[in-house]
Amino acid sequence: MPEFGYSIIDLDPEKTVKASGRELRISFKHAREVCKTIRGMRLDQAKRFLNQVIAKERPVPFRRFIKKAGHRHGMQNSMVGKYPVKAASGILNVLTSAEGNAEFKGLDIDRLRILHSSAYPGIKMRRAIPRAFGRSSPKIRTLTHVEVVLEEIPETSEEAG
Repeated sequence: MPEFGYSIIDLDPEKTVKASGRELRISFKHAREVCKTIRGMRLDQAKRFLNQVIAKERPVPFRRFIKKAGHRHGMQNSMVGKYPVKAASGILNVLTSAEGNAEFKGLDIDRLRILHSSAYPGIKMRRAIPRAFGRSSPKIRTLTHVEVVLEEIPETSEEAG
């Protein structure tokens, strides 16, 4: 088994939890944009956002991979958006795993914020598509690694009182 590390280091183990999904069958480009969008959100807000994306009620703003992409209604900073349902459901599974890790550690679920979320291309699965006259063409599928780090934000005086 390979030893997978995380791209973020020097974390406080008392206040942070990590979770990762390795070699997921989701689009890397879509996963990158979803991770960039949910970074910095609170956990409940991110889960609500991903469920809305899966239901195609709210688009994910795309900033990098936007060639021939259509505009979507209700976008704030970017006019280009998509509904990456498969990537959103894969990242939601990783978020749910991180929430379970936080619950096991004894952290307050209501005060969790996404400190780090990123997606990386994984291995390439190589196959062949049969063509005419006994030839074949390559069919290459890139798998995706997703990692999420949640941190417990300190309780403010307004929430306590």
